[in-house]
Amino acid sequence: MTTNQKTIAYIQDLFESKKFIPLHEPCFRGNEKKYLNDTIDSTFVSSIGAYVDTFELMMQNITNTKKAVAVVNGTAGIQVALRLVGVKTGNEVLTQALTFIATANAIAYNNAHPVFLDVDRDTMGLSTVAVRNFLEEYGDLRQDGCYNKKTGNKIAACLPMHTFGFPVRIDELVEICSAWNIPVVEDAAESLGSELKGKPTGSFGQLGVFSFNGNKVVTCGGGGAIVSNTLALGEKAKYLTTTAKQPHPYEYYHDEMGYNFRMPNLNAALACAQLENLDSFLENKRILAKSYQTFFDGENIKFRTELPETKANYWLMCVEMENREQRDLFLKETNASGVMTRPIWQLMYKLPMYKDCIRDEQLNAEFLEDRIVNIPSSVR
Repeated sequence: MTTNQKTIAYIQDLFESKKFIPLHEPCFRGNEKKYLNDTIDSTFVSSIGAYVDTFELMMQNITNTKKAVAVVNGTAGIQVALRLVGVKTGNEVLTQALTFIATANAIAYNNAHPVFLDVDRDTMGLSTVAVRNFLEEYGDLRQDGCYNKKTGNKIAACLPMHTFGFPVRIDELVEICSAWNIPVVEDAAESLGSELKGKPTGSFGQLGVFSFNGNKVVTCGGGGAIVSNTLALGEKAKYLTTTAKQPHPYEYYHDEMGYNFRMPNLNAALACAQLENLDSFLENKRILAKSYQTFFDGENIKFRTELPETKANYWLMCVEMENREQRDLFLKETNASGVMTRPIWQLMYKLPMYKDCIRDEQLNAEFLEDRIVNIPSSVR
């Protein structure tokens, strides 16, 4: 048998299926139906309800932050978080090209410009070296912030992403950006339950944003959360995402442009039930990751594991191929056999809407784009 054939057979045995095996399907084995029925019985199925409040408190506790705000999805959360740290029209935001499209789109929704810097090969997240080098060459620290010497635009934020739940070197990025007076927003969409040096992802930057899309470790169909250790920022996030309406018993008065980005109580009920099982989900995924690591060690394919001082949630597990040709053959043969695998994302600057953005050489990002493949990672 070839390595690909052995891999297909192994995954089929792991998931006890010879038919279709999805990349990451949701697992509902707790109080999901009960809590959904509660919302229906209460008639509070929209954006006001007890489960929204409970969900926000649970997220505060999980992320060890002072304020959590439930939102309709992670993309909307990043959009608002960037606005909260001061990103305005024409500003630049340092981020990575090796990411899901939402990261770049959230910057564009603020009429700002992504600056795509390289990633580290080991974390697959924004490189501290790339950020430092860019700022030393182009950064101009002024009284009101950091500017790009070449473009004259303000560098208003840094937006790293914890790729597939593997923590980026977020503590070092915050330190570098702090020296240049650049606020950091964490795209923690994929990293619920991940930690760096014992501290949850999402809690390092001024704000962090999580996603609860249908393919995440914890899902409520859609949904997202903004978290912050700065209470004022968290409260402003709640205000802006609930249409910027001033509290009043019956009058409707909105004193700035807000967003209808509220999470419905129905979704929050589902999220609460899922969060109750977060620890068991994470433990189950760690067991799966260990099984994969043992198998691939014997097949001479590199299985990606967490780094020292980190704890990954192993949202989407991945392997690294020797080259693009091997990657493409693996993708073709696994998917043809009903084992869902996916390549890492196309780099953002290769997409038509971001082709003219500032970027560096992207040596590591292009290396990973040619080699990384996600494999089935569901909670079993």
